[in-house]
Amino acid sequence: MKAIAQGPYGTADVLELRDIDRPVPHDNEVLVQVRAAGVDPSVLHLMTGKPYIARLAWGLRKPKNPVRGWDVAGVVETVGAKVARFKPGDEVFGSGDGSLAEYTCARADKLAPRPGNLTFEQAAALPVSGVTACQALSGKARPTPEQKVLVIGASGGIGTYAVQLAVSYGAEVTAVCGPGRADFVRALGATDVIDYTRQEITDGKHLFDIILDAAGNRPLSLLRRALAPKGVLVMAGGEGGGDWVGGLGRQLRGYALSPFLGQTLSSLIATVRHKDLLTLKRLAEAGTITPAIDRTYPLSEAVAAIKHLETGHPRGKIVVTP
Repeated sequence: MKAIAQGPYGTADVLELRDIDRPVPHDNEVLVQVRAAGVDPSVLHLMTGKPYIARLAWGLRKPKNPVRGWDVAGVVETVGAKVARFKPGDEVFGSGDGSLAEYTCARADKLAPRPGNLTFEQAAALPVSGVTACQALSGKARPTPEQKVLVIGASGGIGTYAVQLAVSYGAEVTAVCGPGRADFVRALGATDVIDYTRQEITDGKHLFDIILDAAGNRPLSLLRRALAPKGVLVMAGGEGGGDWVGGLGRQLRGYALSPFLGQTLSSLIATVRHKDLLTLKRLAEAGTITPAIDRTYPLSEAVAAIKHLETGHPRGKIVVTP
């Protein structure tokens, strides 16, 4: 089969379209014929092997699985011996390690039936980013009507879902994004927009009850100044912090400070689970959330798709189709 694979860690130039063996599912997995695969920043982290501390899990010199991609939507080809939830021919979406390929294996508990009103391309844009937004805006960070919510990175994969979810809860949403994206995030439901190239979030006009930072490149001290005295901060992005620990240092400082503050400072590493995918399915079918797709690339041009993610600040998600 065709797949986008790499050897050592590096930039997108280490990726190439290869012919490799079709994977064989374990007992708790299904083999999915990929109809579409999403691309998100987690692909970049695994491709580059940064932050370095993560290589303890990923592989010291190169990724344990050479094929990139997580988000997937497709058709079940075969099922493992212990899988009762799915059968061949089922249309599914979820997370499978190595989805930038014609086939991928995925654990059955990381898949769910494809939303009936979404195409395969739209469904492939949902799993990782949608689950992250749902898990971020839950518990103490779940907005209530008329609360003020700030979404940083609002035009990206996580942010587009977070804006829509917060609006559905009745919150007043301010979106932080780059130039030329104001109309885009307002169409998602944002009331106010901050262009980060012209204005910082601490303008003194507002304090926010909830801040979801899906960008990960602002100091904790700055985020706290924009947060209400009893507000909740969720750090769901870790793009800053250096090559060794990335955003982990900022997250640890937040955990250390939080018990001594009125503010709640938390971080999130999302886990794709069957029950969360079912929540996304319900929200999508109800029209509460709609995937925003920036561009769709064929598998043969997946390296260009990843380079676009690195440099292009896409509006919503990038999708690759075999």
